[in-house]
Amino acid sequence: MMRHEMKRVNTGMALVASALLCALTSQAQAAIALDRTRIIFAGGDKSLSLSVNNDNPQLPYLAQGWIEDAQGNKVTSPLTVLPPVQRIEPGAKSQIKVQALPMVSQLPQDRETLYYFNLREIPPKSDKANTLQIALQTRIKLFYRPKALVKTTAEMATPWQEQLTLTRQGDKYLVSNPTPYYVTLVDAGSQKGASVSGFEPLMLEPKGSAPLGVSASSLGNTPVLTYVNDYGGRPLLTFRCGGTDCQLVAEKKG
Repeated sequence: MMRHEMKRVNTGMALVASALLCALTSQAQAAIALDRTRIIFAGGDKSLSLSVNNDNPQLPYLAQGWIEDAQGNKVTSPLTVLPPVQRIEPGAKSQIKVQALPMVSQLPQDRETLYYFNLREIPPKSDKANTLQIALQTRIKLFYRPKALVKTTAEMATPWQEQLTLTRQGDKYLVSNPTPYYVTLVDAGSQKGASVSGFEPLMLEPKGSAPLGVSASSLGNTPVLTYVNDYGGRPLLTFRCGGTDCQLVAEKKG
């Protein structure tokens, strides 16, 4: 689950002796952990709380949070992170908030807006010589979902991802997203169950379309796409194609 939805970035915190580099790098593990792999910020909400754990039982860590826009630029409005930096004691839990500012009302209200939430752990300064310190950074998608697009539990029973359409153009399949939501595809394969080598995760913007990055012949006439839902689950969409047109195969209930 974490492979496509979460990105870990290693940043050197100190210059170290090269003899220790390989051994210490292989032992590096994240201390600060989030309770989710994506964030859905519902329009109308003033804030959203996230749980943060320090999984290191011996050392306190600083947790630094911020938000970037879709282009990767750091922003402080219309969504901001509170507190931007906090200390979390060994083995302790804490919370961090994504806060909506008044400017949030100026975001598009007919489609989702994409941001990225970043959380970087900052280890305590070591008092030992020739010590490598590595800061791990988590970067996950944050979707601002306008109030008019927030679905009830009953409405969620029919996922909007099932509205995706697939058409064949030469030796490529074009996938189209007619919905006002972002849709992330993380795998593609055939009905026989085998994933296609070389497929790269694809995020479709609202009302957008893009070709799948693998050949149509490798997927065959019954391509299966895997998407990520709001809860980090990975449901499947199975299509049956004839000529250039494809139809979604309804999932059998019970």
